[in-house]
Amino acid sequence: MDWKTDWGLRGRMAFTMFLLFALYVVFVGVLTVYFGNFLFPLIMLGGFSIAQYFFSDKLALRSMGAREVDADEYPDLHRRIERLSQQADLPKPTVAVAETQVPNAFATGRNKKNATVAVTTGLLRSLDADELDAVLAHELAHVKNRDVMVMTIASFLSTIAFFIVRWGWLFSGDNRQGAPIIVAILVSILVWAISFLLIRALSRYREYSADRGAALITGKPAALASALMTIDGRMDRVPKEDLRQEAEMNAFFIIPIRAGFVGKIASTHPSTENRVERLRELEREMETA
Repeated sequence: MDWKTDWGLRGRMAFTMFLLFALYVVFVGVLTVYFGNFLFPLIMLGGFSIAQYFFSDKLALRSMGAREVDADEYPDLHRRIERLSQQADLPKPTVAVAETQVPNAFATGRNKKNATVAVTTGLLRSLDADELDAVLAHELAHVKNRDVMVMTIASFLSTIAFFIVRWGWLFSGDNRQGAPIIVAILVSILVWAISFLLIRALSRYREYSADRGAALITGKPAALASALMTIDGRMDRVPKEDLRQEAEMNAFFIIPIRAGFVGKIASTHPSTENRVERLRELEREMETA
């Protein structure tokens, strides 16, 4: 497999991390005013960051209701991921399954050696063999591109800021504390908005990159195009309650859920139509190469 580094993705990830670091510094500064000292917010956010880095995969799986499964329980799924991992020159990731009607998949983990690929039972029931391979290869491409960690960090900062926006008023206390807390909440709104826009912009590009990676791993761009259309088409058949419960994982899914708070604001993914058109162009290029 002729895997070429996507420097466009690398550049976007580096720029996103730089902006996130700047946001982190501003956020700590505002919280310093809020708490009255510098050490506490630094320790708090630093501790949360370390916990998020090491336990993000477990948190993501838990939020989806997914659990790790062994080869005895899902032998075909394990065989496919092992074969595709070898083709992608990656260590075999942990395999997880979520019991839900929503047909989707995502990858999580801090690096190639600590990655997890999760699929839903709805996805396993919806796709044929080639389509399933293509989706799994797409998730492995995210692992190979190392974009999962950047998305995790960006999502973490956004989550903390949103928490302060939502619950900061509970800590307002007397009037003397009112002004610093209002400032903290206003800055948190700004941090949340910027983090969200960064997640949205990076997520759109990384999906295109993972689509190209999946096509290189499997050699079948048409299979991924077919899988994307199948998943997108089946979303309308899933109960709205299930969609709302899982919409907050939008940035990590192969196809976004257009429901819930995040789904209503904006999609973190390019349209399925645009992704399919690019895959068809890639297929034509591979046929003439």
